[in-house]
Amino acid sequence: MIKYVCNVCGYVYDPEVGDEASGVGPGTAWEDVPEDWVCPLCGVGKDDFSPVD
Repeated sequence: MIKYVCNVCGYVYDPEVGDEASGVGPGTAWEDVPEDWVCPLCGVGKDDFSPVD
């Protein structure tokens, strides 16, 4: 699964880990993360994330 990095603060969303504090369980692909989800560190939306090479 592809990881995504926040362009603002550098937080990395890892689909294998998810973001359980925000209700996104482990194994949740980026495409399945809710559109209203925000970065747990700086609060920006999914539009401010880029795939990690």
